[in-house]
Amino acid sequence: MRLGLALLGMLMLAALAAPWAGLALGHDPFMPDLFKRFEAPSATHPLGTDELGRDLLLRLLHGARVSLTVGLLAALAATAIGTMIGLLAAWRGGVWDAILMRLADGLLALPALPLLVILAALDPAVVGLPRGEAASDILRIAVLLAAFGWVGVARLVRASALSVLARDFVRAARAMGVSEARVLLRHVLPELAAPIAIATALAVGGAVLAESTLSFLGLGIAPPAPSWGNMLANAQELVFQAPLAALWPGLAILLTVLACNLVADGVAKGGGAGT
Repeated sequence: MRLGLALLGMLMLAALAAPWAGLALGHDPFMPDLFKRFEAPSATHPLGTDELGRDLLLRLLHGARVSLTVGLLAALAATAIGTMIGLLAAWRGGVWDAILMRLADGLLALPALPLLVILAALDPAVVGLPRGEAASDILRIAVLLAAFGWVGVARLVRASALSVLARDFVRAARAMGVSEARVLLRHVLPELAAPIAIATALAVGGAVLAESTLSFLGLGIAPPAPSWGNMLANAQELVFQAPLAALWPGLAILLTVLACNLVADGVAKGGGAGT
């Protein structure tokens, strides 16, 4: 878990430091310089340059800002939605439980990636979002990923909440006349911290991977704004001419997903799953 947190911390610090890194190196990661195409790593360009002569290190750092922002926004939104739905299903039971879980089962049965591709391909102007702006693309992709990502969280929270609601201290609190809202907020929700943390960590890695897939297909973050996915897409035809251009964003995605899985595994071993 410590290794996972350290990796995530370093990636986030690197993303935050992107503007200062540009000032230190004296390069604009968005400005092409065709005279510097495919330069090898050097003191001036620590990771070399891409097909347009842009500094790969700065592009990678700015891509981290985009990819990690999408991952965090999508994961937090999916976790919040899934926690509310799972907790409601476990608390109310009966018809509420049946309806909400059948909704979750229906979404789980759908082919998520093809649907994401179709929805991501829709013109953002249809829903009033501007075309080609990084903030608009980030919001659009985060909403799409959250819309499909809450299902696993809801099922996990429901299962854990049912176990907690059956415990003696919850029954005692109810017998003493404690309000249902207080039972849920003070007695049930804290016991769900571990499974929620596990779900959130896994959701971050999954969202980063999904965003990279959509951007690789040209349906996510639109250039010139860099993300790890569209950096891979730009490098795919140049893999033999400039292999480093594909190596670095691929390695960044790998490290992010690995770090999230290590954090989730550490929480599961250290805090259990809320049972």
